[in-house]
Amino acid sequence: MLKQLSAQDAQFLYTQTANNLTHIMGVYIYDPSTAPGGFVRFKDIIRHVESRVHTSPLFKRRLHRLPFDMDHPYWVEDEHFDIEAHMSHARLPEPGDWRQFCIAVARHFSKPMDMNRPLWDIYIIEGLDRIPGIPKGSFAMLHRVHHAAVDGASGAHAFIAMSDIDAKGTPAIAEPPPVEDLGTAPSSAETLSRAWSASMQSPVKFMNALMKMSPAIISSARRSIAEGGMTAGVPETRFNVPVGPHKMFDATTVALTDVAEIRKKVPGATVNDVVLTTVGGALRKYLAKHKELPKESLVAVAPVNLRGKGGKASTPGNQVSAMSVPIRTDIAGPLERLAAIRDYTVEAKEAKAGVSARIMTDLSQHIPGATMAAVARLVTSERFAVRGTNLFISNVPGAQVPLYLAGAQLVQQHGMAPLANNMGLFVATPSYNGRIAFSLISERAVMPDIAFFRTCIEESFADLMAAVPKPDKAKAVTATPKPAAKPKAKPKAAAKPAAKSGVKPVAKPNATRKNPKK
Repeated sequence: MLKQLSAQDAQFLYTQTANNLTHIMGVYIYDPSTAPGGFVRFKDIIRHVESRVHTSPLFKRRLHRLPFDMDHPYWVEDEHFDIEAHMSHARLPEPGDWRQFCIAVARHFSKPMDMNRPLWDIYIIEGLDRIPGIPKGSFAMLHRVHHAAVDGASGAHAFIAMSDIDAKGTPAIAEPPPVEDLGTAPSSAETLSRAWSASMQSPVKFMNALMKMSPAIISSARRSIAEGGMTAGVPETRFNVPVGPHKMFDATTVALTDVAEIRKKVPGATVNDVVLTTVGGALRKYLAKHKELPKESLVAVAPVNLRGKGGKASTPGNQVSAMSVPIRTDIAGPLERLAAIRDYTVEAKEAKAGVSARIMTDLSQHIPGATMAAVARLVTSERFAVRGTNLFISNVPGAQVPLYLAGAQLVQQHGMAPLANNMGLFVATPSYNGRIAFSLISERAVMPDIAFFRTCIEESFADLMAAVPKPDKAKAVTATPKPAAKPKAKPKAAAKPAAKSGVKPVAKPNATRKNPKK
């Protein structure tokens, strides 16, 4: 059965350029000492991945694009699928330290994918022995997937389905999704017929959707006009420029238990609030160092998962919206910044901030493919890209138990995602096995000193850990009279002639009754 890409999936194809590649990449570091024999060979990894390609439809399906993008592409079976065509390996050059690793990761991420094959590949990097905190003999797996095929949730699910829960090879997900029967590419006549039918029905479906959503659209438009348009409240920074092809990468990790301790300092704060606050503090430090800190708060775009509790992450594709969040770079105090972000996200989440993106996502389902392709390329181009945000921050929860690949234990997990014109910084924060990573993606001309920004992230998180909450005002008012009353009672007792000053203040009334008897 033919399966066509959704409008949201297809957007990631239409907006891809030589400078803006729209694939995502997982960065996984494994310790092979847990594997049988204490080592893992490249052919062992190939054999393991090959045994799991049935766990997700994305592994064996490729794109079938139509001439001039007259309609959205189709997924078809790759009749020439070869697992080894998707996998390669290399050794980290000397000195083999963290900096060399980050350079190798960024270079691989900056390369275009082969769009004529299934939209994924795996690159194994060995020689990580000189990286502090990484076990000797470890290797890294860079797993790229095009964003047209998966979003954060479905991509994370596909990775877990490829993993084991122990070194013996027990699959992390026992039951894979049913296999899709996509068939071969449609004929030219069938393609034209489907494209013509879709184009004829699109205006009717679009207007029906528009009428259903008109109250929300009017409300959103009024709010946008009142607030000054799409760029209102978004300061101009070094990140709001056209991005080039040379990406940068760095990362650091923190313990989820420490994140939980920070949450307790501001009641109602979430893990995502702590992440936003940490990034806000880091950008405040980074831009202040470069004397570029604006008076207004920087604004980040954060994804909103539209799958819901019943949504299937095993289904490839994109089901996300987004909301804009001021990350309060204008507030110096770390806990004051966290409280301000908490107050905003409580009100904005699933409410006013996400409605515009949800409306556009729903309406885009009914726009003809050729029209959407042209508009998507236009609005994301260097000349016409809107400054609607300063950066993108994505928080994707991961497995909180150890995962394995061919017997090797996963010890670190990071993520990379595409940049866009006028959005030259992406912070991905996947969590795994009790830790959360701050994965930093930028472009060489935008953030050449990305290692310094990593230091700013670490310092900002340390500031949150060291911050002490101010006492609650209500409790402070009730507690004030008690310590103030004690000093007043002591001078009166000391003024008495007898040596009764040693009597405790609470016993003073009884002592005055006994004096006449003596």
